[in-house]
Amino acid sequence: MDLEKYIDELQTLVNVDCGTQTLDGVARVAEVMRELWQQEGWYTEQVDLGSAVGPALLATNKPAATHYDVLLIGHLDTVFPQGTVAERPMSRDASRLYGPGVSDMKSGLLNIVWAMRTLPAEHLDRLSIAVAMNPDEETGSVHSSQWIGELAKQSRYVLVCEAARADGSLVKARKGVGGYQLTFDGVAAHAGNEPEKGRSAITAFANSVLAINALTDVARGTTLNVGVVQGGSAANVVAAKLHAEVDVRFWENEEYERVHHALESLCQQGFLDGVTTTLTRVSHKPAMAASEETQRLMALVERAGLEEGITVTWQAVGGGSDANHTAALGIPTLDGLGPIGAGFHSSDEWLDIASIEPRIRLLKRIITML
Repeated sequence: MDLEKYIDELQTLVNVDCGTQTLDGVARVAEVMRELWQQEGWYTEQVDLGSAVGPALLATNKPAATHYDVLLIGHLDTVFPQGTVAERPMSRDASRLYGPGVSDMKSGLLNIVWAMRTLPAEHLDRLSIAVAMNPDEETGSVHSSQWIGELAKQSRYVLVCEAARADGSLVKARKGVGGYQLTFDGVAAHAGNEPEKGRSAITAFANSVLAINALTDVARGTTLNVGVVQGGSAANVVAAKLHAEVDVRFWENEEYERVHHALESLCQQGFLDGVTTTLTRVSHKPAMAASEETQRLMALVERAGLEEGITVTWQAVGGGSDANHTAALGIPTLDGLGPIGAGFHSSDEWLDIASIEPRIRLLKRIITML
């Protein structure tokens, strides 16, 4: 393959600010991907998922198909704010590429294109293939999950092309994810003159953190993290308002049900007299587990690796992806089929250059074996 052409195309994708809320940036990435697919003669369709997110994109070799042999999934957005590209555009050294979204997951999007570019015509004729590219994976696919789910239910297999792990492993299982917003409504008062008339949202929140942390069960892999806090107006004012965001991770969907009901009960009881606590669930991805059908798909991937001289290993990982949604629908799903990378969601994000071509070959070989 022409690796430098690949890197040039990747640079075009990476050097666009496209955090989920940067809607024009996400739309720009969708347009670049649309042009690449149209150059290959594939049918493309831009999908409007509402004004809160950028557009999704569908590409397929069989536009009249009502069933797909395989659904390939990638996302167009990143976690990085506007201005990140100006601070650190894509760069490279002898072995790695760097930049916002270089491995999570612009390279995965591009690997799908390159795998299909050289897929033998006999397989393009034989198979119905769909590629779904969504604009809001990094915020839980709240607006795109229904669209992806409908495509998955029409598909025999789902392959998600997020990056392979740093050791080259593919992903067979992922933790489930729950996202919540907490709002504390208290009563403001002057902290010096009449603090007794106030009801502090911050104090209520402090009490809640201890109760929320107590729901963790490390032995079962269930964790809760209060990651964002915004509240108060001035040091001499008893805080009337506070907003917080909570992240829940779990291996077992039954554990999520336990945590969800416990959070509802705790917030209904409240954490301080005079302060009302409102709990809002903003996202939920079920845990991704390897079913018997998925294990058969894993065996096929391992055979494909043998044929390509690529060692295939597996990991179960704590981060969620669109694979969680499709696996929960009962569709055999595997993830991590992009190139090798790490440092996701950080300024240290990197992509292993030497892994690009082998992972394209692996993905192409898997498709031919379906």
